[in-house]
Amino acid sequence: MSEKKNIAILGSTGSIGTQALDVVRANTDTFVVEVLTGNGNADLLIKQAIEFNPNTVVIADESKYKQVKDALQPHDIKVFAGKKAIAEVVEMESIDLVLAAIVGHAGLESTIAAIKAGKQIALANKETLVVAGELVTELAKEKGVNIYPVDSEHSAIFQCLAGEFHNPIEKIYLTASGGPFRGKDKTFLSSVKKEQALKHPNWEMGAKITIDSASLMNKGLEVIEAKWLFGLKAEQIDVIVHPQSIVHSIVQFTDGSMKAQMGLPDMKLPIQYAMGYPNRIKSDFPRFSFFNYPRLTFEQADTKTFRNLALAFDAMNKGGNAPCVLNAANEVVVEAFLKDKIGFLEMSDVVEKCLQTIDFITKPSYDDYVATDKETRRVANLKI
Repeated sequence: MSEKKNIAILGSTGSIGTQALDVVRANTDTFVVEVLTGNGNADLLIKQAIEFNPNTVVIADESKYKQVKDALQPHDIKVFAGKKAIAEVVEMESIDLVLAAIVGHAGLESTIAAIKAGKQIALANKETLVVAGELVTELAKEKGVNIYPVDSEHSAIFQCLAGEFHNPIEKIYLTASGGPFRGKDKTFLSSVKKEQALKHPNWEMGAKITIDSASLMNKGLEVIEAKWLFGLKAEQIDVIVHPQSIVHSIVQFTDGSMKAQMGLPDMKLPIQYAMGYPNRIKSDFPRFSFFNYPRLTFEQADTKTFRNLALAFDAMNKGGNAPCVLNAANEVVVEAFLKDKIGFLEMSDVVEKCLQTIDFITKPSYDDYVATDKETRRVANLKI
């Protein structure tokens, strides 16, 4: 790679954002941080900005603007505040790649703005494609923008397809660890607390995605994301539980051959692959040893106990604004669960009721998605 890539990291204070900065830190000859944005963690954003000296910083929480601006004034770094500012800074000409790592529906507006500006996207915000997959993929095609997946499972599929893009996919298998409650029944799950759900066996992630992993909603969102990323039909996507999290996903081709991407569970690898594509950048990440994992096991996902995965497939099959409803309701119930306002199993009940209640729109516009999201959140909060 002869020229350095100028990177905008949206959500730099979150789990993916901080690991992306680890990748930059190890590859200063390859990447330059041009923009950093954070939600409300002003102290960490300031620390990151002083270390990486970006052109521009945005703090979404406008009440923290003065704190960030005053701290960075001696460093000649431009500082803005508010969610609209995030959507505006991604249009900067100097940006080569936007890492979209803002969690949830909040990342949609800025990702769409970046695509409209013709920026290449490293997508860690799966909700962008869950909520508005048709709109986003059509816009990316129109603007000639590549979307490089950062989720470990979608990165695995993407890596398996290298050199195979002309060959049709028969099926893909997204692997799931099963989370901390794999094998548990509804009786057990009816009384679990957030402290138990936040103990993921293999991955270190933010609170929201960790709860989603425990409920299998994360896998459901990934199923919908895969549909749009790889142009697949529902019957071409399957989920298998793989507790060791070594095989990150599998592609099956029309001749029956299968390719799997393997490695230790470390998000820095798919982040680096997306940021550096098409080059593989040398790293000192820990290497996998078969002798440390003499048995790799696979089992069927339990969609009767973990209903979120079935609800996600239903929403994907229905299409329109149904996945948007699924995502918005889930964001509300996860937040409620983290505040001890709702039980673990009740989260699925509320999501299902919202899918049954919210008006269905066959081909939504961007404004329809925004309205659907708002109305779903209102209804979900009433049902908690």
